Amino acid sequence: MNYYKPMNRYKLLWSPLFTVLIALLAFNVQAGNKPYKEFGNIKVYYSSFNSSFILPEVASAYNITRGKDKGLVNISVIVDDKVGGKTALVKGTVSNIFAQQQKLKFFEVREGNTVYYLAPFEFENEDSMTFKIQVQPDPNKPAHSLSFQNKFYFDD
Repeated sequence: MNYYKPMNRYKLLWSPLFTVLIALLAFNVQAGNKPYKEFGNIKVYYSSFNSSFILPEVASAYNITRGKDKGLVNISVIVDDKVGGKTALVKGTVSNIFAQQQKLKFFEVREGNTVYYLAPFEFENEDSMTFKIQVQPDPNKPAHSLSFQNKFYFDD
């Protein structure tokens, strides 16, 4: 599980959304977590974070609602370690410790040759959230499943 409390000093100053996502993946690696799950030659990278990490102008450009009780989950699919990612069907749910479940509605983001998927969700302060994600990079093959947990705090 990741336990971190977002702080104002960690708000990112870069405008591209991809830079934010890379920084969050680096945070997971530094925290000792492997930020991906492997399925043969496929790596599914994942992260989740408070939407306040996204600058207002970036959120507006991608139609992302920011708020102290709103988070985002990020999924990207890499095949054969090729840079940029692969398109996939991504779906899933997130639930809190009371088993209150939200269906994740992923949308695709493309920046140059890079493709990844984001889905918004809501949380309460100090919520431990469990993500269950299905990723299907090939429509002719079964989906791959992964799950992970993060604890979220309101960012004042």
